[in-house]
Formats: sequence, structure tokens, C-alpha cells
Amino acid sequence: MKHYFESIEAVLNQMESSKNGIDPKEASLRLEKHGRNKLDEGKKKTVFARFLDQLKDPMIIVLIVAAIISGFAGEPADSIIILMVVVVNSILGVVQEGKAEKAIEALQKMSSPYSKVRRNGQVMQIKSAEIVPGDIVLIEAGDAVPADMRIIEASSLKIEEASLTGESVPIEKAADAIPPSDKDIPLGDRRNMAYMGTNVVYGRGEGVVVSTGMSTEMGKIANIISSTEEEKTPLQKKLAGLSKVLSVAVLGICIFIFVFGVLRNGGFSGDNVLETFLLAISLAVAAIPEGLVAVVTVVLSIGVTKMSKRNSIIRKLTAVETLGCTQIICSDKTGTLTQNKMTVVDSFGDVQKLAASMALCNDAALSGENGEVIGEPTESALVRYAFDMGINKNELEKTMPRVAEAPFDSVRKMMSTVHKTENGKFIQYTKGAPDELLKNCTHILTKDGVVPLTDKHRTEILNENKRMANKALRVLASAMKETDSLPSDISPESLEHDLTFIGLAGMIDPVRPEVKAAIEKCRQAGIRPIMITGDHKDTAVAIAKELGIISDENQAITGAELSEISDSEFEEKVKNYSVYARVQPEHKVRIVTAWKKRGKITAMTGDGVNDAPALKSADIGVGMGITGTDVTKNVSDMVLADDNFASIVYAVEEGRRIYDNIRKSIQFLLSSNLSEVIALFIATLRGFILFSPIHILWINLVTDSLPAIALGMEEAEEDIMKRPPRSTKEGIFANGLGFNIIYQGIAIAVLTLISYFIGNAHSHITGMTMAFLTMSTCEVFQSLNLRSMTKSIFTLKTHNKVLFGAMVLAFALSLFVIYVPGINNIFKLTPLSGVNLLISIALAFAIIPIVEIVKLIISLVKKA
Repeated sequence: MKHYFESIEAVLNQMESSKNGIDPKEASLRLEKHGRNKLDEGKKKTVFARFLDQLKDPMIIVLIVAAIISGFAGEPADSIIILMVVVVNSILGVVQEGKAEKAIEALQKMSSPYSKVRRNGQVMQIKSAEIVPGDIVLIEAGDAVPADMRIIEASSLKIEEASLTGESVPIEKAADAIPPSDKDIPLGDRRNMAYMGTNVVYGRGEGVVVSTGMSTEMGKIANIISSTEEEKTPLQKKLAGLSKVLSVAVLGICIFIFVFGVLRNGGFSGDNVLETFLLAISLAVAAIPEGLVAVVTVVLSIGVTKMSKRNSIIRKLTAVETLGCTQIICSDKTGTLTQNKMTVVDSFGDVQKLAASMALCNDAALSGENGEVIGEPTESALVRYAFDMGINKNELEKTMPRVAEAPFDSVRKMMSTVHKTENGKFIQYTKGAPDELLKNCTHILTKDGVVPLTDKHRTEILNENKRMANKALRVLASAMKETDSLPSDISPESLEHDLTFIGLAGMIDPVRPEVKAAIEKCRQAGIRPIMITGDHKDTAVAIAKELGIISDENQAITGAELSEISDSEFEEKVKNYSVYARVQPEHKVRIVTAWKKRGKITAMTGDGVNDAPALKSADIGVGMGITGTDVTKNVSDMVLADDNFASIVYAVEEGRRIYDNIRKSIQFLLSSNLSEVIALFIATLRGFILFSPIHILWINLVTDSLPAIALGMEEAEEDIMKRPPRSTKEGIFANGLGFNIIYQGIAIAVLTLISYFIGNAHSHITGMTMAFLTMSTCEVFQSLNLRSMTKSIFTLKTHNKVLFGAMVLAFALSLFVIYVPGINNIFKLTPLSGVNLLISIALAFAIIPIVEIVKLIISLVKKA
């Protein structure tokens, strides 16, 4: 029901209520019918259920089967190590889940626990959860609105709705019905409605409850949050696809090796089958990059730590990678692009007298020596303006105490205060809407003193008012009147006439000084910034032009206009708009969805409850840490601790660097795994055992993982923020990664087999040990190659000390399992002679000149 179009009497009749409220017995019946006035908590998954979900990955299933078979085959060490890998990876996955229920809990906290209602003519305090439709609720400054209400009485009532609408200025409320219209009106323009989760900042009022719980506007947001499914990031999707491909390949190889081995060795005898099973398991373990998930997680975690030092708090690790390919950033205006602090930025008239009059005719309070002000945003801006002009309101009131007042009224649009001066006379200050206040002025304060107000003066004042309004400033006028005695009648009609005009003050919620440069950097990086706000169109357009988001107001559209466009039509037209004004929460979701349907990776920044559904729908949600609500933070993938839009530019750069480094780690790990598969496959065809599962697990989880993690700490390339965002269709093997993995895998496998055959001339265990050392050391040197995928490592100007340390540690650990008595028995290895040790290392080092030659050839071909 559109109660804002209905009269008070009509709404009360519809709700079967009256100004005296409903009967307590009726309230009990309605509570049973409509339910408690609270938001649904939603279904929660148990930790165990989340853990089981992590085990559905195909690679994980193959590893579990391999562990079980290893256990039955008398290889407990292999089985334990494999299961440890599975458990660690699953725990890492569980930690990343469970954001939606926290968001709903935060929404519930936004409602006041107790409220004042009138039932049967008696005012009583009840739990807000027990409010029902038809209740008459009493609200005053400082209260949180407990339910959606049609206002039936208002006295200077102002409600701050920024968390719901995004508009920074509190809304003046009235009880009168809004004239009916064929078109619906935005939530922020419904002057006779009050909504759950908003706050009363001025005055008092009463309202009849029309919606409770999940039927409220806040409830609709909660429903959107709970019904929006979590989507996987581009990297997650690519890793999932890689997982499936590897799993199919592993099963195929295992089946082939098993059948081939059984037939080659004389049929299905017990020992033959068991031995062939263990061989197939070795290949499965070799093909699966067990450390990949852990390495990617650690690399992301390192990036998260680095970003936190720059005020970008990552709540979801995979968000780091998504940032790197972001193409659209949909940003809320209030508190994100702007400071969410009304500020006087323009004036006309005697500025000293204007500042003093605005500070005195004001209910905001100066609370500290540093200009801190408590009160309604507009009035706070005026007190702060005076303070910056050297006028301290507290000191001024000591010499000019207030003795009478005519409070602000939304009909006459003015307020007046009367002050006693030090000489015993009285001075009245009036502030209000310029056009209304000017009607009551007969004189004007000029540099020559007080003179009669002429038509020329009026024209000049109105032109100045229009100039400021055209800049989307909120303009207030000030006037005064001096008297010898305190007026006996202090009604507005008695006070507000024959005034002397002082001046105009224009204020706005100003942009953050660093945002303009940040938006320019976004554009250089191929990222399109979009402004979405609940504020008026003219204000949004002015801010957007100042920031360089748009150049023409035709690039802006209102929520009402958007409602008239179908989803299919909007999907085509969305590229035409960069500013959305006066929008509702569902509009924000439509905007994000439309961009995503066009294949764009979309980020959404915001701070209010109204942003939460869009933040959850976006590929990456960025919440504000200072002004952001708990709801917004809980559904966000990333939180900006300083509420600084510029911080997102650094986050994007870091996301791109991390993605580049993850690709290096993936190439490193997959080339290593491919080399293992090739070497084992050839060994199987030749009829000898090259490695056992424990050798492969040690190489994959220890000697590979340490350099892989260190590769994730490479510095960003110089042009990283001048490249366009990578395409979402770009495969994980794009830009030569697949070719690099194949040729490097083959090269490492060949070097490993050469090492085996040299050692095997002495004994099989020597050959196996030399092959183990060559492969593990070769992969250590391979990590050095991958500091750059295209440039020679001898031309790099930066140094990765962590990588050098990881290489030394990985090599030392390989020697540890070869030369330490007892340990080498577990690994079935033997100490090598000095000559064989040098041969193994020399063969491993050969991977560096091999890769360098290939890089040179590719570079020459590209130049040709």
C-alpha cells in the first residue's frame, strides 16, 4: 500500500486503528498474526556441514582415495601426509564462509530495543519486537524508528535516513498526505513516512505502524541479502575448471597405468595388482598439485597483510584477485566520494556578521576547542563555519545569551532567536529559506551600514541564491532586528517582520580532496567509475562533474526514470549512464546486475544499509570502515579502514600484482607436476620405479611450495596501472602460460631421467636418490626463472630476498632427507658421493640456460 498518498484518516481506517492506538488484546492477536517485529535470522550452516562442502572438489576426492589405498597398501606415511593436505585445505575453505547471517544480525541491531506506543489512549514503553501494525508510536530526537510508519503528527520533526537512502541531509517530516501521482516517488521524498533503522535527529512526532519485521523497507533489504547467492571469483572459477581437468587427466592416467602394468607383469596376481596400484597412486599424487590451494591462499594472505597497512582490510581472500580485474566501480556518493559532513563553501554579504548570526540562531552545540560540533548536520555546518571564522559560539553566547525563540517550522521555513546584548538591548536573528526570509526584510546590511532594501538589492540577492543553487549548494539566509526591550509577543508572526537582511550561506557535503586524483588513476587503469546516490539529481550531477565522472548531465538518470526501463532495455542502456540519483536499494542491485550481464567485473563501494544488497550482488563489495554500518561491513569482501576512496586505487594495483604473481606460482607448480608425471610415465613404460608417493609429496609440499609462496612476493611491474583490466574470458593458460608449462615440464623431466640413468649405473637406490635431488633442485632453480615470465632474470633490477631465502631452505631440506640417518630410510634414499651430488646439481642448474634461451627466441620472434 502507498500510504504516503493517503490521508491520515484513510490510513488509520486501513490499519483498523485510531490516534488513541489499538487495544492491548488486539495487539496480542496481531502479534500472533504478523509475527514479531524483527528480521529473520536465516538458515545457518554448521561448521561440519561447511567442512563437508569443501570435500566435494574432484582433486580432493582423488587425494582421499589415494590416501585410503596407501593405508591399505602398508604405506601409512603416504596416507597420513595426503590426509593432512586434505584437512588443511578444507579448514582454509571453511574459514572464508558465513557472511550473510552476520549481516542479518547487524540489521537487527539497528532497531531500538524499546519504544513508546499509545494503546487505548495510554502511553507505555514496550519491546520494539512487540510492535504490531496499527500501533501508534511516539518518537523524538535521539530515537531509532522501530518500524515503518505513516506520520500522523510532526513538530519540527527531522529524520536522518542516510543509512537507508544515502542522502546526507536529514529529512523534514510532515503529516500531510502527498498528492497522488501516476508514478511512484522515491523513498527519500516520502516526507510523511518514517522507516525502521533510521534516526530522529530533531523534533518529535507520532506515527501509525504500517509494516513490521520482514515487511519493512529494512526487511526487504535483509531479504535481498539472504537470497543473493555468493558467486565465485574469476580465479576461483579458473582453479575449479583446472581442478576438473586435472582430475579427469589423473583418473585417465591412473587407469591406463594400472591396466598397462597388470597386463605387462603377467595378469591379476595379488602382488602384481598391489604393486601396480601403488604405481598408479604415485602418478595420481604427481599429477595433482596438492600445494596449489595452500600456496594461492598464502600468497593472498601476504597481500592482505600488506594491504591492511594501507587501510584496505580484506575480509575475503579471493577479493584481492577480483580487484585486479575490476572494470566497473559503482560508488555510493555520501561518505565515500564526499566527506558526509555538510560544510559552508560559499557566502554572500557581511561574512563576519553572517557567521555570528548563523551560530547564534542555531541549536547545534560546540563541544570542543577543535571545532567539534554536535547537532543536526546543517546547523553543525553553520557553527563550524563560524568557528573557522574565529567566532566561538560558546563564547558568543556568554555575552549574548538566548532569551526567547520561535522554533523552526517547515511551513514558514524559518527559525528565530532573541538575544540580550551587553548594553541591555536585544537583538533577534532569523535564518531560513532565502525566498521566504527575503519577503520579511525591509532593510539590508551593507559595507556602509543598514540601508533600505531596494529592488536592485532583491535582484542581487536572488541572483546570488540562484548561482549557489546551480552549484547544488543548500542555501540559507540570515537576517536581524534590534529592539530596546524584549518583545512581549514572541510568536513567529510578531517577530519575523521588518528584518534587516545580512547574507547567504551556501553549503554542501564536499568531495574528499584525494578522490579526484583517484578517479583519474582508475580511468588510466581502464576502470569506469559510477556514482550511485540517494541524493537529488542536481547535487549528484554537480559532484560528478567536479570529480570528472561525467561531463554532461545526460549521463545521469534518476531512480524514478530507471524504474520505467525494463531489465532487457536497461542492460543495453546501462553503458550510457555514470550517475544514478534518487535511487532505491533495488535500483542499485539492478545497476550492478546489468553491468555483470555485460560481462564486466563489477565492484560496489558504500557505507549505508541501502548499499548492502548491491555490495553482496557485486563481484566485490567494498564497505567503509568508519561511517559504514555493521550490515555493510559484514556483506563486504573488503573494508576501507579510512573510508578513503583513494585507498581502492592502491587495492586495485595490489590486486593486479598479486594476480600476476599467482600466475607465476601456478606456472611454477604445474610445470613441476607435469615434469613428475612425464618422468614417472616414462619410467613405467621402461619398467622401473623412479619415485614413490612420499617422494612426490615431499617435492610438491616442501621444495615446491616454499619458492611458490616467495614468487607471490615479487614487486609489481612499472606499467601495471596503465594496462586495461584483463578480460574475464581470459583463460588461466593465456599469454603463453600453457606453452611455458609444457616445455618447462618436459625439460625438467628429461634432466631428471638423465640423472637417474647416471646413478642407476651404480645402483637403483642411487639412481632414485639422484633423480630426487635433481628434480627437487631443478624446481628450485626454476622458481628463479619465473621472477619474470618474459624478461631475462639477468636484466631484472629488483631483488626478491624472500625467494633467495626460500631457495636455500628448499635445497637444504632436500639434502636433509638424503643425508640424515633414519630420515633417509623413511624416504628410501641413500647418501650420495661428492661426484654424484655435483652431477645432480649441475643437471638441475641446466634449467636456467634452457629457459633463458627460449625467452630470447620468443622475444626475437615477437620483434620480427
